[in-house]
Amino acid sequence: MPLEMEAVPFIGIDRHRLGVDGVGVTTLAAFHGCPLRCRYCLNHRCLEAPDGLPRYTPQQLYDRVAIDNLYFIATGGGVCFGGGEPLLRVDFITEFKALCGKSWNITAETSLQVPREAVEKAAEVIGDFIVDIKESNPETYRAYTGGDAELSWSNLSLLLSLVHPEHITVRVPLIPDYNDESATDRTAQRLADIGITRIDRFTYRVQ
Repeated sequence: MPLEMEAVPFIGIDRHRLGVDGVGVTTLAAFHGCPLRCRYCLNHRCLEAPDGLPRYTPQQLYDRVAIDNLYFIATGGGVCFGGGEPLLRVDFITEFKALCGKSWNITAETSLQVPREAVEKAAEVIGDFIVDIKESNPETYRAYTGGDAELSWSNLSLLLSLVHPEHITVRVPLIPDYNDESATDRTAQRLADIGITRIDRFTYRVQ
């Protein structure tokens, strides 16, 4: 009998979300840990030491969120994995999906700043992707996130080859002090050129 996966830290579990994390009623399960260091990070806890954070195995998380099983089934919803970066925990998500089966939809909010193999595994078990692409200009992307823009774009092209475009929503932010509307126009056009049909443009509200 295989050993149960080790429990991993989460920065939060948020129930009864509607219209913000994919189809239907969802529970957001936010992993600790992120490869980026965005200047206007909304979830600072994902970068802090995980001491004191709740930890769950896939079975423990399933047992906690299953209280909303009827909501998920009735609305076509399920669990949205965020963070942090959920695709860093794709093996956890795979095991969780085996527990909930086809009755729950699994969504992931991701920057795609992960190895290619993680994207390939994720495409097998995740129903919908919300991709935070941020920018098409490599210099702007690095200045804002510390990451490599082309890794996200390369992984997005890979994802498009594995899942239907209707299951991918790409978020394109206007980031004060880092880009402008003409830059988001260019990013949106590049997305359209590669076949992305669901583009969510918005402006960061810096507190």
